[in-house]
Amino acid sequence: MTRRWVGLDFGTTNSAVAFVEGAGPPYLATFPGAGAGRGGARETFPSVLYFEAKSPSIAGSAAIERYLAAESKGRFIQSLKAYLPDRTFEGTAIGAQHYTLEKLIALIVRHMSELVEFSSWPAPRRIILGRPVHFSNPPDSGLDAFAAGRLLAAIRLVGFDEIVFEYEPVAAAYAYEERLRRNERILIGDFGGGTSDFTIIAVGPGVRQRGRRASDIIGTDGVAVAGDAFDRRIIRNLVCPRLGLGGEYLSPPSKFLPVPSWPYERLERWHHLSFLKSSRTLEMLERIRRTASTPERLEAFLLLIKNELGYQLHEAVQRTKFELSAGTESEFAFVSGSVAIRKKVTRADFERWIAGEIDAMAGCVDRLMAASGLAGIDIDRVFLTGGSSFVPAVRRIFVDRFGEQKVTGGEELTSVATGLALRAREQWPAAS
Repeated sequence: MTRRWVGLDFGTTNSAVAFVEGAGPPYLATFPGAGAGRGGARETFPSVLYFEAKSPSIAGSAAIERYLAAESKGRFIQSLKAYLPDRTFEGTAIGAQHYTLEKLIALIVRHMSELVEFSSWPAPRRIILGRPVHFSNPPDSGLDAFAAGRLLAAIRLVGFDEIVFEYEPVAAAYAYEERLRRNERILIGDFGGGTSDFTIIAVGPGVRQRGRRASDIIGTDGVAVAGDAFDRRIIRNLVCPRLGLGGEYLSPPSKFLPVPSWPYERLERWHHLSFLKSSRTLEMLERIRRTASTPERLEAFLLLIKNELGYQLHEAVQRTKFELSAGTESEFAFVSGSVAIRKKVTRADFERWIAGEIDAMAGCVDRLMAASGLAGIDIDRVFLTGGSSFVPAVRRIFVDRFGEQKVTGGEELTSVATGLALRAREQWPAAS
């Protein structure tokens, strides 16, 4: 039997699976669905779940398609990885059944397993599982251990016998190493939906030949700030004011008060939007709408909540972020029924909104360099991966410190999974 190894990158927004067989190169599992490329297949699996009344759960692209097509919306769940360090979130009720966070994550991975080759993996079922350097912001070793334990428990529910963690930026380094013909000391920047992680590591054919050493990993650090934080800034600055934030309402008998900000904070974390759909919250917003200075904006907010348009809003934000990465101006457009928001936005606006997040990322890189005792000249190459690595302000962090010629990228959404599979082959060289 040909030896085979598997790596799993369970992501906040998308997940990916990669395999290695024998001495061959790694290859990615493919999945059907929206956004598919040639042959109707895509290399990432949306990390989402959808529940309809009295029906089994659906995950990935199929969940998105069913949710968008449904006239009466069921329960759409996303960004579960972001909840891992949250001790207050144990799970949620869906219909009459309670689902723990671990069970929800396991459901996504189990749906993935039905579509790829590890569904019939022979014993012993072994896997290398990616994890961020830090799950929380600010970094907290206790929360990191708590979050990692929950993720481990979730993947065990899928049926794997042996699970080994690897830092996501280290895995990305192994994927980058495949292209090298000489040894390099590299800095990896891995930008996911919830975390940005960095590693300085020695890689290359000579390193593989002599065998890896613990000292090859010179340093790791990370911060729980990434693409989702950028999305929140777009929503806070561009969307929320057009849904009533910043307005006032009349509180009897004659006192004007600001519209409460906390519902909009939930909206900024678009995967929290479903929590606003409670009778108590809807009644409060309806009461405020009646005497609000901009009632039509509160009415739009209420419709957005009632119709559970969080995913559509997220897609509009993603489109604007992509356009501002490729160009200097975009028109944000979110139109769904009677809810319509259109506004021009420039890259300068966006970079002003995310300045705090960029500073946090840059500070983490500087902290890692200082801890390693290295200078910019000591880094041979900077490899950037993950969706937010396309954001010009993110790339500029590294260009300013290491020079344009040293900064490269590639396989931004799948390099971590590829590296995890390569790491699996090294972990269990005699495995079948």
